[in-house]
Amino acid sequence: MKARRYVLVAFVLLAAALPLLPVPEFWITQANYIGLYSLVAIGLVLLTGVAGLTSFGQAAFVGMGAYTAAYLTLTHGVSPWLTVWVGLAFTYIAALVLGWITLRMSGHYLPLATIAWGLSLYYLLGNIDALGKYDGLLGIPALEFFGLTLNTGRSFYVLLWLIVLLAAFGAIRLLDSRTGRALRAVKGGTTMAEAMGVDTFRLKVTAFVLAALLASVSGWLFAHFQRTVNPSPFGLNKGIEYLFMAVIGGVGHVWGAIVGSTVVKVLEEQLQDWLPRLMGTSGNYEIIVFGILLIVVLQYARDGIWAFVEARFPKPPRAVDWADAEPLPHREQPPRGEVVLDVQGVSKQFGGLVAVNDVGFQVRAGQILGLIGPNGAGKSTTFNLITGVLAVTRGKVMLRGQEVQSLPSRQIAARGVARTFQHVKMIPSMTVLENVALGAHLRGKAGVASAVLRLDRSEEQRLMREAQQQLQRIGMGERMHELAGNLALGPQRLMEIARALCADPMLLLLDEPAAGLRLKEKQALAAVLRQLRDEGMAILLVEHDMDLVMGLVDRVVVMEFGTKLIEGTPEEVQASPAVRAAYLGTEH
Repeated sequence: MKARRYVLVAFVLLAAALPLLPVPEFWITQANYIGLYSLVAIGLVLLTGVAGLTSFGQAAFVGMGAYTAAYLTLTHGVSPWLTVWVGLAFTYIAALVLGWITLRMSGHYLPLATIAWGLSLYYLLGNIDALGKYDGLLGIPALEFFGLTLNTGRSFYVLLWLIVLLAAFGAIRLLDSRTGRALRAVKGGTTMAEAMGVDTFRLKVTAFVLAALLASVSGWLFAHFQRTVNPSPFGLNKGIEYLFMAVIGGVGHVWGAIVGSTVVKVLEEQLQDWLPRLMGTSGNYEIIVFGILLIVVLQYARDGIWAFVEARFPKPPRAVDWADAEPLPHREQPPRGEVVLDVQGVSKQFGGLVAVNDVGFQVRAGQILGLIGPNGAGKSTTFNLITGVLAVTRGKVMLRGQEVQSLPSRQIAARGVARTFQHVKMIPSMTVLENVALGAHLRGKAGVASAVLRLDRSEEQRLMREAQQQLQRIGMGERMHELAGNLALGPQRLMEIARALCADPMLLLLDEPAAGLRLKEKQALAAVLRQLRDEGMAILLVEHDMDLVMGLVDRVVVMEFGTKLIEGTPEEVQASPAVRAAYLGTEH
């Protein structure tokens, strides 16, 4: 574990010492370009590797920062230390508008939109007289930093890599936070994240804007390093190259952004030198090699180079620093017997198919209601209607007397509804503890700035304390530092329950929680559910294990072909000929 820290410390020290070493000036220039590229790639780690949103247009945001700095400095004599903020403001507005429009879409729309944005800005810059058209702007002054003129590669290196390292550590801090966990949850789809109360659209826009701002800073630095700007470095080809750097290094890893930028820049330089000699003619042969290399990486090393470093030097377990943290406040449970959930004649129609037809039931505080039926009976669809995943075609869903059927999942979650899923939804690359802490997302308030500046530590400790307590409650406290993706199905389902409990719900919806559990695990689960019922929680349970259901629930609703067949006590349901015929089977 310490070896990982030593590797990172060695890298930081080497980066700091490089301009002091008697190395050729060419090396310093290369290192500066690597730093400029790394800033953009770090943004792509947040956007693509973590949030799962692909952008080919980051070079356009680099161009926006560069041209803002160049134009204002040359035309109006504005200080570079002001132009950086103006560039960030322009970039923020542009990214916000572009993200607001395209991130509502899914699939390939965002990549296509960023390609269109990149092409549009490229040709726009090349056709504006005030910006020098395709010749660009020349004679941009060097930066001055505390009285020092940064007009050499070595002097510029210090400022550049200070900003790169600050960006890297800031990104790492962001990912190790409430917002970072929510960002990772977005990558696997919005259903689970929204059920935890995450505003996924807002979070996607946040990731998009953060990546754009880092690109803008890179552009500002680029302008004062090159001392000239023209549209060529900000075209679509460069946008693709930035993404290539992130993928090569490890698009899910912050340090991978720097590794990928280094590998691509050094390899590009060497290929431009050697390939024409080998081919006997000049040409952009390095592009062909990069294309082949990308295919090989995607086929055999999709997690990039840094993944091999992670495997050799694994991340140490999270230090338990929350033992003395204040407990999170708990929601006041409704009085025992009060109707918490009232489903009134809900129906769901998909075209000509009626999946749920006029189903109604009530769940009261301090009660476990079982929802059973054969496969395809509509149980999970009913769950999705209650939690806002699907829109109700007809009927009402009342939560403590208020209609919620028109609300999105995150708003229903905010009102005290937590759930698990028929097919486990989790983030395999996060630990069990972090997955469970995601359930307490709505119980925290710290955002991006608090995470980067480390002002969220007190709240983070309280969230982790709650997550550990819920894991201990279901008997998984000793496994909290394991990667969730390494768990078997049974423990994964228990982890999901702990995550739901971390939300401090008044209504808990469990979709087949015992699937994959061993006998003792089922008995432990039943004991936890009885304890929750005794504490006044309302629980709606979908389960195929009839022994567990009949020995646990207070009432049972039986569904068949999307309709409600019968409702009653476990004894009444077991004695019903209709249930035996439809679900449990008959003697003949």
